[in-house]
Amino acid sequence: MQKATIQLETLACPSCMQKIENGVKALDGIDTESLKVLFNSSKVKVNFDEEKLSINDIENAITKLGYEVKKSQVKAI
Repeated sequence: MQKATIQLETLACPSCMQKIENGVKALDGIDTESLKVLFNSSKVKVNFDEEKLSINDIENAITKLGYEVKKSQVKAI
C-alpha cells in the first residue's frame, strides 16, 4: 500500500469535495476507508494499492473531473 497526499489548486465548494471523493472512490485499488478530501486545505489524502494503480492514475481521474493538481507526495505504508 501507498499513502498519497495530493494538493489541489483550489476547492470552490463542498459539492466539489463530493465530486472528487466519488471519482477517486470509483478507481480500483483505492482504500475507500482512508479517503479524505479536505476542503480548507484543498488536499486529497488516500491509501492505494500500487499494484492496481499509480499516483498518476489518481491525478488523471481528478483532472478529468475538472480540478487541477498542484503537487503530489507518495509514501510507502
